[in-house]
Amino acid sequence: MIALVRGVVVEKFISSVVVDVGGIGYEVQVAAGDYGRALPEQEARFYTYHHVREQSEELFGFSTLAAKRLFELLITVQGVGPKAALAILSLGEAEAVRAAVASGDAHYIAGASGVGKKTAERIVVDLRDKVGAPSYVPTRDATTGALANFAGDEALDALMALGFTLADATSALGGVPTDRPTAERVKLALKQRTTR
Repeated sequence: MIALVRGVVVEKFISSVVVDVGGIGYEVQVAAGDYGRALPEQEARFYTYHHVREQSEELFGFSTLAAKRLFELLITVQGVGPKAALAILSLGEAEAVRAAVASGDAHYIAGASGVGKKTAERIVVDLRDKVGAPSYVPTRDATTGALANFAGDEALDALMALGFTLADATSALGGVPTDRPTAERVKLALKQRTTR
């Protein structure tokens, strides 16, 4: 199982990048945001999901652990394969997608390429309780009605690296102020978790 790829981006295709890791090039399928951030001849790191089928193997990469965990949840939903899950994560930052699922916004999810209204509703029903509450109140763009994009939460990633599930990490950060440094937010979340 390939869990992490770190190296220099040597090639970019339509929805994937080739990362040179010690002379071996790994083609990694990525969401739109990660694709835009991956710059040729620059180092990149992706948490990866190694998808093996009878006739092919693919790597799907994510710049944050939270995005990878959300991807893994999405592909558990009937009718949602890795390509559809990646299209959903291409709608915005992982936290914005998670907030849409947590708040029941099937319309936002249905905006992904290849994802219909019924599939979007199934995603919301199946995953709403598994993704935890959003760590912010989603806001909508006045002209498009879309959820605003938010940067990934490093404290959320840190808690998940410590073994928390996506829902547990979100719950632990629930009462922690977002304006504090990441390390302090993680400590406060762990402290709150042990006092419960």
